[in-house]
Amino acid sequence: MKLSQTGMGTIKLNNLDEMYPVQDILLQTGQLVQYGTGLYAYNNVPLLVRRNVEKIITEKLNNHGCIEVLLPTLQPEKLWKDSGRYSHYVEDGTMFTISTDKGGFCLAPTAEEAMLEFAREKLKSYKNLPVTFYQIGEKYRNEIRARGYLLRGKTFPMMDAYSFNSSEEDLAKTYENIREAYLEMFTEMGLNVIPVVADNGDMGGKKSEEFMVLSPIGEDTILYDEKTNTALNTEILERENYEQYLKEEYNITDISKLEKRRAIELGHIFQLGTKYSETMNGTYIAEDGKPALYYMGCYGIGVSRTVATIYEESVLKDENGKVQGFVLPESVAPYKIQIIPKMDNEEKVKEANELYCTLLNNGIEAILDDRNLNSIGAKIKDCKILGTPYMAVLGDKVKSGEVELENVRTGEKEIISIEKLLNKFSK
Repeated sequence: MKLSQTGMGTIKLNNLDEMYPVQDILLQTGQLVQYGTGLYAYNNVPLLVRRNVEKIITEKLNNHGCIEVLLPTLQPEKLWKDSGRYSHYVEDGTMFTISTDKGGFCLAPTAEEAMLEFAREKLKSYKNLPVTFYQIGEKYRNEIRARGYLLRGKTFPMMDAYSFNSSEEDLAKTYENIREAYLEMFTEMGLNVIPVVADNGDMGGKKSEEFMVLSPIGEDTILYDEKTNTALNTEILERENYEQYLKEEYNITDISKLEKRRAIELGHIFQLGTKYSETMNGTYIAEDGKPALYYMGCYGIGVSRTVATIYEESVLKDENGKVQGFVLPESVAPYKIQIIPKMDNEEKVKEANELYCTLLNNGIEAILDDRNLNSIGAKIKDCKILGTPYMAVLGDKVKSGEVELENVRTGEKEIISIEKLLNKFSK
């Protein structure tokens, strides 16, 4: 990619919101475009971050034996009436509904109903179990309190996974398998995620955990002990007999030392049991030849919320604590290296273009700042807006065949040959 193709010029950030400076940077630089409350379009760079997040999620789930599918987001309202949840979503205004002369439809706010319908067609016998299906698709919710740009929107990408098991014990094994996959994927994304004991709420079922990142802009309040890594959502305290629940399911007997913290929820996993199977006739033929109910697990990740959190956790500040941009983790950064030549030096411009082609030919994601700006300082400043982890500067003081490579996060610089540069970043 060449920077001129992104539509970015020299960037001067104005009056950043103290609560949401990341949002302001992304909007002011045109990386996000707002269409209305909770409605955003992605420009090239954040879209590629999102794609890399989706890639990591997909790889980890596949490695843990899950099967990717894709369900329709437009669904007949009958599915939701069969589960008994239609009136709830309509009455609270969450669900977008469509009436036609062919019947009623809705835009799916979640996927339990559709995935169970899918399973009923695919999983006829105990021989088909256990299995976990997942999808990454768009969700629609008429959020009254849409806030925090990508943290809570009216339409958003989400990973939905559902496991189908023959027993409660088998479900527990699948739950732990997916839990492990979650920890692996968030670690690879560079996020310090905390598993948080949660209340199942309206979802029902026996056991659930949320995966959260501590943040002052988080919507959730958790009780947390860093030393023991014990955490629980304060919502659990509203549950009847919560002390017994915490002891039996999580071996937590004392919460007196836990401190209140704000956090962003990225994912949620549930052991649903047979709640949805019972209401929607989710059965298979068991080994004894009789119909039996699926034991279901539900596992979700807010993809756009994860993208937003990565940006929040990648903030780069100056010596005065002022936010000046980002340094994205290499695992999700669209470009590993930003090439910055001095544009009034024809030889350096030529070398920069040759380096750009060489990096691409060697499978290294790079972006070339080809804008006609003579100031290298301005280009370096803008590099930090895009979140690129490394800069390769070609200035007058750098010999032919070499670059000044800077680690944007640490500020460490070195003069390095093109050959060593290729060896450093080659996959």
